[in-house]
Amino acid sequence: MEKRNNKNSFSPETIKRLSLYLRNLRRLKEQDIDIISSRKLTTFLNVTPDQFRKDLSFFGGFGKRGVGYNVEKLTKEIENILGVDKERSIAIVGIGKLGSALLGFEGFSKFNIKIASAFDVNKDKVGKEKKGVKIDHIKYMRDIVKKNNIKIAIVSTPPEVAQEVAEGLVSSGIKGILNFAPIVLKVPPTVSVSNVDMACELESLIFLAKRRQKNSGVKR
Repeated sequence: MEKRNNKNSFSPETIKRLSLYLRNLRRLKEQDIDIISSRKLTTFLNVTPDQFRKDLSFFGGFGKRGVGYNVEKLTKEIENILGVDKERSIAIVGIGKLGSALLGFEGFSKFNIKIASAFDVNKDKVGKEKKGVKIDHIKYMRDIVKKNNIKIAIVSTPPEVAQEVAEGLVSSGIKGILNFAPIVLKVPPTVSVSNVDMACELESLIFLAKRRQKNSGVKR
């Protein structure tokens, strides 16, 4: 394997693309494809072969010039890089409509992700099981998260309590938060936050669509 580049020189976008590569590689494995070229692998990903090779170069050399990439081997390598080669337990806070939908999302298991704990304050939900996961009161969150050594959490609470929840998660030892609450969370630099703001994304798409429609001269 080639000498690895500086681990701090890649961007968060590189990691997101690695996840896309992994999904595509898994599809190729299901199709019993053993070897794939960078051009064919990136055909439907809106990524150039050069970008693909550059992204991989941060972590090592995984293919042979003129031969291509071994699908099974590259799949395992990227799984290892992303940390999904082993099952990871996560917690979810806020079991409303969105939280309930996330609890039932079967796609997590494909990436070795298991929702191990769920928390809420609603007395009609606390103590019950949903999709095989017991919902505990948020006041027990710190002890349960620490006991189960959970490092990743999903926040799907109302925005007015999201910051308080985030602070509780940080004090529990959480190192990464996937935030669905429409608020910017303030956390220490040792904790990573990824925001999923659907309203913001839709507004951006509406703006871009409107702009392109205007440039094309098409009336609404």
